Amino acid sequence: MNLELSDEALEYGQTSLRAIEAAGGDRLVQIAEEEPDRREDLVGPVLTVLGADELDPYVDEDEREAAAVLCRSMGYWVVPYPAAGRLCRPRELKAGGLVVVVGAARGCVPSGGPDDHWVAVDLDGRRSWARPRRPVEPVRRTSFVSELDLHPIDSDGAGAVPLGLVLPCWTLLGMLDRAVALTRGYVLERMQFGQPLASFQSVQFQLTEAEVERSGLEELAKFTLWSVGANPSEALADALALRMAAIEAADVVFRVAHQLHGATGFCDETVLSWLSRYSQPLRRLPLGLSATRDQLSRRLGRGGLSGIFALDEVPYPFSEAGG
Repeated sequence: MNLELSDEALEYGQTSLRAIEAAGGDRLVQIAEEEPDRREDLVGPVLTVLGADELDPYVDEDEREAAAVLCRSMGYWVVPYPAAGRLCRPRELKAGGLVVVVGAARGCVPSGGPDDHWVAVDLDGRRSWARPRRPVEPVRRTSFVSELDLHPIDSDGAGAVPLGLVLPCWTLLGMLDRAVALTRGYVLERMQFGQPLASFQSVQFQLTEAEVERSGLEELAKFTLWSVGANPSEALADALALRMAAIEAADVVFRVAHQLHGATGFCDETVLSWLSRYSQPLRRLPLGLSATRDQLSRRLGRGGLSGIFALDEVPYPFSEAGG
């Protein structure tokens, strides 16, 4: 298995970070909230410059890695656009993107222009054309999530489901990267009782907890990205396990970040506020934590996960040979 990204992917990730920053960085989400109809105009050109539409993460490992790091960069800058869905669109249907749905169809799907023709797929591979309904609430409350009207197509989408779950986790990982970085910078600069907050042991413990969750998710995200291409029969279980870990990590990281930022972390003058709000759709759709655990348990049964934590690869500490 491969737990390291290629040098080309790492370089592409840095390039995408710089390109998004040059296009507006944190201002992109603020402008999009103020003028929702401009979202495609704000984000589309950036993706075009980065060659996002030329990436095919289904067939090539290098392009899959490039798609993942691009999603991570989009999350870092809180870009208000479902780039993960655009990257894993089904080419044979000439769709603008793909969104995984479960139960009541909801998702973040652009409206207007050619991207109206998105495809929704459920966990069993049933595909439908997805068209967003007109929002009844302001963007600030919905974070661009809307109800979807579905029109069935076929049941040939099983192969797209793992990637459709994995790439949004990379977007969420980028958000956690930024949340940890912002919190670290804040506690280093913020003075209390004549010394930086970072000098207090309790603060150090909290930051360590957040970083352990973030770095653990990063390693699991790399493994699952490899699994999607190398182990198709197990990819869905690995993708659900990644989603579960991503939600759990986000809960810890944002809890710590908000605790250490205090009230300022909920004010829009602080980037953490935007990160936290726009992380919610990624953490709740298509499945929340409990529903993800339930789906994973149902699909694994008594077999358990394979991968890096396979039971047959972990020696039992009290085996007869070991005494």
